[in-house]
Amino acid sequence: MGSRLLFGLLWLGFTLYAFVFAPPDDSEATFDLIQRLISGEIAGINPLIVAEFNLMGVLPLAYWCLLFVDGYRHKTQGSRLPAWPFSLLMMAVGAFSLLPYLALRQPVESLKDEGIPTPLPWTLRVWNSPWTGRALLVATLALLGFGITQGDWGDFVRQWQTSRFIHVMTLDFLLLSALLPSLIAEDKVGREPTGSLLSGIVNFLPLLGSLLYLARRPQIRIPESSKLSGS
Repeated sequence: MGSRLLFGLLWLGFTLYAFVFAPPDDSEATFDLIQRLISGEIAGINPLIVAEFNLMGVLPLAYWCLLFVDGYRHKTQGSRLPAWPFSLLMMAVGAFSLLPYLALRQPVESLKDEGIPTPLPWTLRVWNSPWTGRALLVATLALLGFGITQGDWGDFVRQWQTSRFIHVMTLDFLLLSALLPSLIAEDKVGREPTGSLLSGIVNFLPLLGSLLYLARRPQIRIPESSKLSGS
């Protein structure tokens, strides 16, 4: 109950800040910037902004690797709250969609630790595959390298201070990166044990550590009931 309340308060605070206290919004300039970023017309745009915008497309995919399996586990144990609507909305609104799901769903510790029912549906096997995590890790490293080495940090700070879009997108990016380890801690329930080194990296480097976990994600532990029925 405590974590669900915390997520709810975090969503309320983030929403209030984004629409009331963040820098003013120039809707025409913002629309033009988003249109250029989507269409790939990035000439003249700070590479840091280009990288961050694209990372905001990669991060929801990393969450899909966790949320789709999480929702399946909850569904098999009686939960009526589907994960997929919140997950899909993350592509457009990021943490504004993630936090309500985390606040409304049952925490994993309240479920029976009987592993994850297998075999997974084929759609979930894609998001459960370490190869998906590896692709996301490579894409993230490439975007971070591009933004950090080619970007103009002074210009980025100025835009962060004056543009609501850049300001809120950056906070959204940081929030999504910080929340990944909490879902990974629950994702480990029902899987084979992970090494302490990998767990430490996840906590020390929330974004890259979490993607490294997805790239090396342990196999699902088969529930005892499934073993008995198969014998």
